[in-house]
Parts: sequence; C-alpha cells; structure tokens
Amino acid sequence: MTDRLVIGVGNADRGDDAAGLIAAGFVADAGLDGVRVIRSAAEPQGLMEAWRGVPAVWLVDACVPMTRAGAVHRFEAHAAPLPERLGALSSHGISLATTIELARALGALPPRLTVYAIEAAAFAPGGRITPAVAEAARRVADEICAELAAPAEPAG
Repeated sequence: MTDRLVIGVGNADRGDDAAGLIAAGFVADAGLDGVRVIRSAAEPQGLMEAWRGVPAVWLVDACVPMTRAGAVHRFEAHAAPLPERLGALSSHGISLATTIELARALGALPPRLTVYAIEAAAFAPGGRITPAVAEAARRVADEICAELAAPAEPAG
C-alpha cells in the first residue's frame, strides 16, 4: 500500500471539468516513487475506498468560477471543512465538500487531505478544456509534484 495518493476528479467529456483528471495525469507522468495516482468521477463511496488507510491524499477538482477561470484554491480539508460556497459550485451529483464532510462524520477522512479547486468556465458536454484551466491544472500538478518530491519533515 502507498502512503501518498493523488486523486484527480472530473469528467473528461465536459470541458473544464477535466481539470482534475489532467492534473492527475501530469502527476502520474512524473513517475514519483511511492505515489499512487487515480482518476475519479467523485462518487463518494469510491473516494472513501480509494483513500482508506492512506495517510496523505491530494485531491484536484474543478469548480465553477468565483473570480476567474484558472484561479486555484488550496484547502487543508483534514483540518477544516471546505468553504460552503464550494459545495454549491460542484459540477458533480454530490459535491466534493459534502463527500468530505460525510467521510469526516464517518471517521473515514485521511489524516492529511489537501484539496485543490480550480475555477472553471466551461462544462458543456463535448467541450474542450479552456487554456486558462489547462494551465492551472499544470501549475497544480507541478506544485503537488514538488511537495511529493521534497524530503519528508521529521516527525515531531
């Protein structure tokens, strides 16, 4: 079992909703040792099953824009709930925020869960990812890879 997991959430056939999947692909292409990468449609049971027993999880998903397409927000979801506005902005049947809070209530949240939300602009079926969101997915992947490649901090 791996101790580090990266989950890209999204739908490849809905334009910018593919941002999480694309970011996960970049992380997978980096070939970092001891890192498992999966792509998901954000189904709650599947996410909770994927991160069960994994101490550190990075999750990337698209959200509808609050400011501008391509803006990135990072949350330490193990420490505090995601902002309520993200729950209302999900492009999935059940919001990622709701899934995380369900996992928290069930005692099924990983010890560390870092969530990246990339503001998207276009969710039309069959649409292509917009350049700003594609660039944001690359930036997020680079940030995650840098964090994963850094030496582990000594236990306190």
